[in-house]
Amino acid sequence: MREMMPSLIFMAGIGQMGVLIASSLVPFQLNWKKDLAVLPKLHRQMYWVYGGYVVLSIVAFGLISLFNSRELAAGSGLARGLCGYIAVFWGVRLALQGIFDVKEHLTAWWLRLGYHLLSILFVGFTVLYGMAALMP
Repeated sequence: MREMMPSLIFMAGIGQMGVLIASSLVPFQLNWKKDLAVLPKLHRQMYWVYGGYVVLSIVAFGLISLFNSRELAAGSGLARGLCGYIAVFWGVRLALQGIFDVKEHLTAWWLRLGYHLLSILFVGFTVLYGMAALMP
């Protein structure tokens, strides 16, 4: 399995960059401009900043995976630590899939399909990076 890990991590990097496509649709699909307008300005700003930090984290995970897949798969202490963090990040996101009340927003077939594809990606990222973190 260790031999396949660089390729799998590289593909996960591509997948994480793909998640950003869905992320870019969220403010429009959820009508953030209108719905967040009722909040005080500071709250709106914080919402965007927190979203930006999540996006930057995903960009970093994706780029690091694309350009350093061999190092991540090699199993050094730093690589295992980073892979463990990435696994926890995606594991938490996967758990949130079960908590978020998204039904009313999945109004089209392609939104439902995208939601399920994202869930599959979150499972894959969690398992893959978890394995990379735990493999000797």
